[in-house]
Amino acid sequence: MSAHDTTEPNRRDFLYVATGTAAVVGAAGVAWPFIDQMRPDASTLAMATIEVDVSAIEEGMSITAKWRGKPIFIRNRTAQEIEEARATPLTDLKDPIARNENLLADAPATSADRSGGEGRENWIVMIGSCTHLGCVPLGQSGDFGGWFCPCHGSHYDTAGRIRSGPAPTNLPIPTFSFISDTTIRIG
Repeated sequence: MSAHDTTEPNRRDFLYVATGTAAVVGAAGVAWPFIDQMRPDASTLAMATIEVDVSAIEEGMSITAKWRGKPIFIRNRTAQEIEEARATPLTDLKDPIARNENLLADAPATSADRSGGEGRENWIVMIGSCTHLGCVPLGQSGDFGGWFCPCHGSHYDTAGRIRSGPAPTNLPIPTFSFISDTTIRIG
């Protein structure tokens, strides 16, 4: 066995390891700004969820909140509005799908499936953009007492279901939950 057959590290091995480490650190330093710029900024994260106090909304009234840059209609429906929505046969609907993000699968567009759920059917929360071209419908108006888009004539009922006009689908229901009796979390 000669003196050159040893497996002890030498200066060349150290230089290989040091150069490799410097290359990895340098590549990470170059890549990080590109990766970091893909994260949403603080204003976007702040809008990911909102909490809305609905204690001041009396029966038959509604408010418009803003979530992710979109109008959100929150309405406390009357017993008569709920009964009218329940009484509407699904066969009369232009779009029979609930369009409710809270549901795991598409459900029929019943008043209950589009509302706040068990014991809260009086509350309806919807994204307030007409599904035709994105206009903002007017509340408590139209042929069915719900929302009316004056731009192109779409009429929605009190459950936000499209009943007539060019809009193809119901007003979508965002993911929301009641975190207390008077506060709704959207998103």
